Amino acid sequence: MWNAVEADWRTAPVDERVLAMLGFIEKLTMRPDELTHEDADAVRVADVSDEAMVDAIHVAALFNMITRLADSLGWDVPTWESFLARADAMLENGYALD
Repeated sequence: MWNAVEADWRTAPVDERVLAMLGFIEKLTMRPDELTHEDADAVRVADVSDEAMVDAIHVAALFNMITRLADSLGWDVPTWESFLARADAMLENGYALD
């Protein structure tokens, strides 16, 4: 499913709540000056709670900040394979898959 979301989230076979939130997050990221209360209301109509919206906004904001810092400062971002290689040790040291 992730491949479909990555290719085009608008046509990916995901829950309508996810689609609504992704649209909101895209606008927040790409065109924040166009974002209105009506955009949030449209996500609520899709049955996304305010708490879930705030969580998604926090994740997007942190991701946007980290990627901009990494790009501007030239941070080395490990490959997915290297993350997988460390997964067991990370889980043993307190990370959780909740």
